[in-house]
Amino acid sequence: MQISTAAERTGVPARLLRYYEEQGLLTPGRDASGYRDYTDLDIEVARRIRQLLDAGLSTATIRTVLPCLTEQAGNLVPICADLVADLKREQARIEASIDALSQSRDAIRAVIAAGEPLLR
Repeated sequence: MQISTAAERTGVPARLLRYYEEQGLLTPGRDASGYRDYTDLDIEVARRIRQLLDAGLSTATIRTVLPCLTEQAGNLVPICADLVADLKREQARIEASIDALSQSRDAIRAVIAAGEPLLR
């Protein structure tokens, strides 16, 4: 199928499908005239990539974990033993980022609270 159809079926814009290909995450075939030719498997992979990006993983991380994931009942499931450890490291990295952002938010909140009485 053409990129426009793949974009429609995945909900991922064509520009991002091309980006996934540039990043080595998606490898659609090519027809005789050089146009991308997406298969149903490519559609599944694009959806998985989107899920992983939405979960906060970088494309570099996705490139390493994608071959070790399958889908069961709509959920991504690891099929490689080392993947769980890698995902736990990613989870810890994301949690550290959340903690840092929370501290920043709290600091800004304190500045705002301290300044509000002076501005009334």
